[in-house]
Amino acid sequence: MNRHFAQDAGAVEWLGVIYKTILRPEECGGRMSIMEVLSPPGSSPPRHIHHREDETFVLLSGQYTFWLEGETVSKGAGETVFVPRGKEHTYHVGGAVPSRHLTILTPGGFEAFFNAMARKQYRVPEDMEAIEACARRYHLTFTGPPMGAE
Repeated sequence: MNRHFAQDAGAVEWLGVIYKTILRPEECGGRMSIMEVLSPPGSSPPRHIHHREDETFVLLSGQYTFWLEGETVSKGAGETVFVPRGKEHTYHVGGAVPSRHLTILTPGGFEAFFNAMARKQYRVPEDMEAIEACARRYHLTFTGPPMGAE
């Protein structure tokens, strides 16, 4: 992992992924938040649905496979993926090097979920019950395993 990125003020790490909020909702009237995310190869969140936020991924480096509502697409640096609220999705980081992307959430607020997960250092799948309880507070529903864990 990028040591400098991990040491930046406000960066948190959960499951080997580093999340740094670079635009907080209180800076823009709650309209959005932006996170910079550094993920190790092979990382993939469980399939899930955001019930409140649209999510846009701006891919800065690395290779990704996105799964959205049963459709799979490969994307890389310089590309963007938009996931409307209410749509089941996940992604997988491919290749042999960490990937980096921006996550834009509209409206803002969901970035606090990652801060909560980093504080508790919950594990997937061992701590899914506790993770799901926290996720409900952020209008998030988990619907399946990470990509490659089926």
